[in-house]
Amino acid sequence: MTTSINYQQLKSPHLIIIGGGFAGIELVKQLSGKPIKVTLIDKNNYHTFQPLLYQVASGGLGPDAIAYPLRKLIGRIPNIAFRMAKVEEIQLENQLVRTDIGDFSYDYLCIASGSATNFFGNKELQENSMELKSIPQALDLRSKILQEFEKAVSGTESGKLERILNFVVVGGGPTGVETAGALAEIRKHVLPSDYTELDKTLMQVHLVEASERVLAAMSENSSQKAKEFLEQLGVKVHLKTAVQSYDGQLLKLSDGRTMETNTLIWAAGVKGEVPAGIEASNLGRGNRILVNGFNQINGYENAFAVGDVAFMSADEKYPNGHPMVAPVAVQQASLFAKNLQRKLAGQDLVAFRYFDKGSMATVGRHKAVLESFGIKMQGYLAWLGWMFLHLMLLVGYRNRLVVFVNWLWNYLSYQRAIRLITRPYTGKQSKGK
Repeated sequence: MTTSINYQQLKSPHLIIIGGGFAGIELVKQLSGKPIKVTLIDKNNYHTFQPLLYQVASGGLGPDAIAYPLRKLIGRIPNIAFRMAKVEEIQLENQLVRTDIGDFSYDYLCIASGSATNFFGNKELQENSMELKSIPQALDLRSKILQEFEKAVSGTESGKLERILNFVVVGGGPTGVETAGALAEIRKHVLPSDYTELDKTLMQVHLVEASERVLAAMSENSSQKAKEFLEQLGVKVHLKTAVQSYDGQLLKLSDGRTMETNTLIWAAGVKGEVPAGIEASNLGRGNRILVNGFNQINGYENAFAVGDVAFMSADEKYPNGHPMVAPVAVQQASLFAKNLQRKLAGQDLVAFRYFDKGSMATVGRHKAVLESFGIKMQGYLAWLGWMFLHLMLLVGYRNRLVVFVNWLWNYLSYQRAIRLITRPYTGKQSKGK
């Protein structure tokens, strides 16, 4: 028989976690049932599995397949509470978190607020391009793509088909590569069946990358193979090319070329999503909070930051900070949970060391690259490995089943079934994260 423990009565220390992403939910799992009062704060009531956002945007999955209710995860854990709130300010000196539903005091703080799209100060790009960091943004993009197809069929903008059916993805990382591949598969399979009045060859997909290769974090062989896969699907890859400007219709590139497009998807960078109240002196490269080797915010023994929002240079292998990827967030959160318990027990903290399990990206059907523990795979086996690992990383058995069934149907039918315009795109993308 399980007995509920009143941690308030036991005067347990109070930890506030800001953010219900990969790090936040890992902390919830690790601290479940421990003699620590925990309050998780997030402006959404669900966790988003961000690696599959591009599949929501391209109609392969519904949003409920990659979202998991935080209260369902927390509901029966006696020492953990959830508050749906927007953090307005953190007062480190006063040990206070101010939100739109009230103030919360803490004994310990862990900022796990993740990352936001980085436009590198280009306001024009920020206003006119599409982001892919949240479910609302993925639904906006899905509606935008489908509305462009409807616009092309209607013929109301005669002479502008090239611009309407020209899709540009900026950024050659995993998100950019996977999004470009998904658009190319729509061109190959959806356009011929749903939009029979259109010539599918009129749809063009471009991937623009400022560096010398796509998937720069992977080996040259994997990068080259990914580029070949994209080109096999008909994606036009532009390397060593940066974006100069984009006004919503005309895109200007660093090599002097211009493109007309109604749809530019920005996947070229991220920065830390830092709550207000953190001083500029405590921010490092990429707008990330400076932390020591134990993830403590510089100058504060009881305040920590983990995951994308944390910048740690103490790890000699990563002097410029760790990659802003989910495995780093999960590992830092796991160690922080252990270190918090060590700290409460009067023991020394253990320094963080990132264990890199590898990288992967999928381009399309039977096309993926995977590197793990010295093993490099491309093609069909890498594609199967990518699917299996992503299924296992999803939160909740129901989500895994839904995603598996959707993938099976998409595989057998060559279709992306969820082609619904449920939120007509009006020109201003949702900014909710």
